[in-house]
Amino acid sequence: MTKERVYVKVSSDFDSTGYMQPTSITWSDGRTFPIETVRDFRPAGTADNGYSGDCFTVLIQGQEKHLFFEHLDSRFNGRLGRWFVERTGH
Repeated sequence: MTKERVYVKVSSDFDSTGYMQPTSITWSDGRTFPIETVRDFRPAGTADNGYSGDCFTVLIQGQEKHLFFEHLDSRFNGRLGRWFVERTGH
């Protein structure tokens, strides 16, 4: 089984320290789901996989999900990028 990236629109808040906290996910069909809480946050990229990003463990409709922020340009200190979730395929 392979994992496919599905890019989504995410609304986020920034606190006074610059911490980015996602607040809702909107799918391409327009459905929006509020994020109840962020349970964990950690860097998700490694030199081995060539990926630079972060993984947020979030609670949506009572279910724990992983939401990824993919950094697009290191010059902007991690604030320029796009969001995705992983969908398992065959």
